[in-house]
Amino acid sequence: MRVAGLLVMALMIGGVIMMSMWSPALPSADAASADNTPAVIVELFTSEGCSSCPPADEFLAELLRNPPVDGVRVVPLAFHVDYWNHLGWSDPFSSKDWSDRQHAYAAAFRSEQVYTPQMVIDGREGFVGSDRAKAGAVLASSAHSPKARVELARKTGAKVGDAAVFNVSVSDVPAGLDAGPIDVLLAVTEDALHTQVSRGENAGRQLAHTAVVRELRVIGQAAPAKAFTGEATVVLREGWSRPNVNVVVFLQHRATRQIFGASARTPVLAR
Repeated sequence: MRVAGLLVMALMIGGVIMMSMWSPALPSADAASADNTPAVIVELFTSEGCSSCPPADEFLAELLRNPPVDGVRVVPLAFHVDYWNHLGWSDPFSSKDWSDRQHAYAAAFRSEQVYTPQMVIDGREGFVGSDRAKAGAVLASSAHSPKARVELARKTGAKVGDAAVFNVSVSDVPAGLDAGPIDVLLAVTEDALHTQVSRGENAGRQLAHTAVVRELRVIGQAAPAKAFTGEATVVLREGWSRPNVNVVVFLQHRATRQIFGASARTPVLAR
């Protein structure tokens, strides 16, 4: 496990700081909308520069393929952080925005540390990303927590070039939540990504990634007494693989970081 924070100082004084090739896709659009299976967001904060991360990356793919809890649909989001990029290998999928998101979780969890690999389930609890027993327990707990109804539907005939428009609706937001905004977020992810790492802790390894977050943005707000309806446009960027791009919509309390419902569709832009 790798921890950030006073990394530069620790390196200066020589201290030690804690810090498969098959990539499954999200459930099909029809499958995602055909039942009421609870959708649980599983976030993984990871880095190609961290030797402890590949087992957690593989575990994320395994959770999607075979959830350890019956009656749960795992919706994965892999956030590649940027704070390992100066240690010999720059992760091509990393972003400071994803590091900032992890720091926001640390603040919500009243923790002074961030680390990789870290898994966060429905914004409720963070733990070491390869801890299978913990993941199963938190998944089970989260699956039985109250959730809003989140619907995501492709808008017929709205595709223009490499773009697709989706209708988004949120209703039945659980009552009794803490005061404060509840954001409706849209994430775009990509599966089946591979990197041949030539430097750093994973030098010589080919790494496989599932559900790499390419884009994340707020598209609206909801509340227990306020439904949300709107449209969201997803644009296929240069270098993305069209058949492997997914879109996810979920609700998150801005202060507590807890997530209260999600929906996913794939592939987003297949012809």
